[in-house]
Amino acid sequence: MVNQTSTLRKHVFASLEDADKTWANENVGFANCSVDRIVPPSDAKDSGTPLDVGVEGFYEWVVDENALQRTRPDVHLKGVRLTTDLQAYVERKLFTLNCGHAITAYLGFLRGYTTIDEAIRDDGILRTVRAALLDEGGAALRKRHKFDDDEYRQYVEKTLERFANPRLKDEIVRVARQPLRKLEKGDRLLGPACMARDYGLPIDNLAKGIAATFLYEVPEDKQSVELQKKIEKLGIEKAVAEITGFGEDSEEHRKVIGAYHALRKTDTRC
Repeated sequence: MVNQTSTLRKHVFASLEDADKTWANENVGFANCSVDRIVPPSDAKDSGTPLDVGVEGFYEWVVDENALQRTRPDVHLKGVRLTTDLQAYVERKLFTLNCGHAITAYLGFLRGYTTIDEAIRDDGILRTVRAALLDEGGAALRKRHKFDDDEYRQYVEKTLERFANPRLKDEIVRVARQPLRKLEKGDRLLGPACMARDYGLPIDNLAKGIAATFLYEVPEDKQSVELQKKIEKLGIEKAVAEITGFGEDSEEHRKVIGAYHALRKTDTRC
C-alpha cells in the first residue's frame, strides 16, 4: 500500500470538528514516505517476545518534505532523507528492490531453490536480475527521475548484496506469493517493463521475469491456482495478453511468450 499517511489523514480528519481541522492543517504534517527494508517472517522461538520483528541491517527512509508543517530547519532526524519528489523514490524502490526480489523468486522457484539467497547465488539468475535492474527498468528510472548513474548503480549492487544475505532466511514462497498482484499494471514487474518500453529501452530480462511468474504453480497459493486455471482456460498467449495488457501482436507479448516457452524447457523443479 502506498500513501498510507494520506489515508491516515483522511480517517483522522473525518473525526475532527471544523476548528480542529483548521488547526491541524496549519500545525500537523501527514507526510507520506518510502521505506526500503526487507522484513522476512520471524520465528517466535528466536526472540524473547512474540512482538519482536526481525529485519535486515540496511534501511532507507525517504519522507515527503512538502507535507511537513512547522518543522524547524535545524531539526534533523537520524536516518531520514527528505525529498520534494517522493514519487521518484517510491518508484525506485518498487521497480528496483521489489522488482528484483520478484524476478529472483520466480526464477529461483523454477530452479528448485527455496530461499532468495540461494537463488541470487545462481549466476544465471544474478545476470538476469542485474540486467533487468540496471539496463532496463533502472535505465528508464534514471531517465524519468534523473537519478545519478553511479548512485543508482551502487543502489542496485547493494540490493543484490542484500538478497544474498543467508541470515534473512527469506523464503521464495513468501516473496513470490500472490502472483496476480505482482502482475498488476504499474506494479513491480509490468511497471518497469512499460516504463522501459516507453523510453525505447530493451525489456528482455524483465520479460523473462514476467514469464517466470506465469509458471509459478503452488497449490497453497490461491492466486497461483487462479493464474494456472486462467492459462489452462485461455491458453498462455491470451492469458498473457489479458493480464499484462500487451497486445498479442506486440513485441512485448512476443518476448514474454518466447521466454515462457524457453523457461518451461529448463524448469528443473523436482
